[in-house]
Amino acid sequence: MKKLYPNAEAALDGLLFDGMTICAGGFGLCGIPERLIDALQASGVKDLTIASNNAGIDNEGLGKLLRSRQVKKMISSYVGENKEFERQYLAGELEVEFCPQGTLAERCRAGGAGIPGFYTKTGVGTQVAEGKEVKVFDGEEYVLERGIRADLSIIKGWKADEAGNLIFRKTARNFNQPMATAGKICVAEVEEVVPVGSLDPDAIHLPGIYVKRLIVGAPYDKKIEFRTTRPRPEAAGAA
Repeated sequence: MKKLYPNAEAALDGLLFDGMTICAGGFGLCGIPERLIDALQASGVKDLTIASNNAGIDNEGLGKLLRSRQVKKMISSYVGENKEFERQYLAGELEVEFCPQGTLAERCRAGGAGIPGFYTKTGVGTQVAEGKEVKVFDGEEYVLERGIRADLSIIKGWKADEAGNLIFRKTARNFNQPMATAGKICVAEVEEVVPVGSLDPDAIHLPGIYVKRLIVGAPYDKKIEFRTTRPRPEAAGAA
């Protein structure tokens, strides 16, 4: 089965429809599937429900889909760096399901593992638990959380072979791994594709059985959310 496609548009062809649910990897601007997000924006697909740790920042990452008003609902743990996300939510234009960060990761992992729900102490006694079943185990309360299953997963990896076996690079693994397994179809973009057999089997982070379609997205420009600097020593001395 050929998994390598020439570009993001071709890799998403036939997979998109209005009202679909998408799991998107990434954390801030680290490890986000940039090319696939751009293709989603260009496609015009709308009324999306997206599960992602956050929505990038204004005009970057998933923030592009917010600006184009293609997102109906976000399932996220953090919204603080995206003013458009905040504005749409406070104006009632965007539905948001807030989910603790670890719980969100586990909901996607559970969905990918065929686990429909699990109990966790996180959120007990807070707004997170409102409307959810609470059960007592060994004298402690736990809230029931549902696993997440999506129509499509879009992720970013570092290196893959032609069979889709994939390696992430350092912290860019973040949410990409659990998101990949939670979708009925996973499309991955990577920086490099190598022949089958080139990768050490013990180094594989995501087996190719989860990756249905694959593109090379390189080259990438490293974007920085907050550029924090200090004066150079010579400049400080001169001052």
